[in-house]
Amino acid sequence: MQTVSDVMTRGVRTLSPTDTLTAAAQAMQELDVGSIPVCDGVRLVGMVTDRDIVVRGVAQERVNVSLQDVMSEGLLYCHEDDTVPSAMESMRRQQVRRLPVVDKDKRLVGIVTLGDVATKGDEDDAGDALRGISEPSEPHRSRLSAASATAGGGQTA
Repeated sequence: MQTVSDVMTRGVRTLSPTDTLTAAAQAMQELDVGSIPVCDGVRLVGMVTDRDIVVRGVAQERVNVSLQDVMSEGLLYCHEDDTVPSAMESMRRQQVRRLPVVDKDKRLVGIVTLGDVATKGDEDDAGDALRGISEPSEPHRSRLSAASATAGGGQTA
């Protein structure tokens, strides 16, 4: 059975908790990715996503902040010796499309994505995980912002 180390992407770019929101956005643009692991030395401490930048940064007019102020903590991750199906099940349960990969000493060694599994592993595993990850959920709308309006951006009458 394939392990995560068989399909994961190695040599992942990381940022520091003290790096800026702008540096993260520029790195994502340069690498054409939607998330970057945040490490304190070799220890994984968070992930910053394009969604974190928009929701926790731009939407709150906090663009001159460090990543420690906007990154996602309480991370999900997998180990390099985990099986691919167990990593896919973890992605399905948590509805995420990528997981940081750590070694036995919990040092970041890579990242595994649905794309990695689809291209280097079992397409059925990737398809099953994608179906579970993509199950519809109702958007949270209890706090509509001033930017909320009707579909298409028009004003309500």
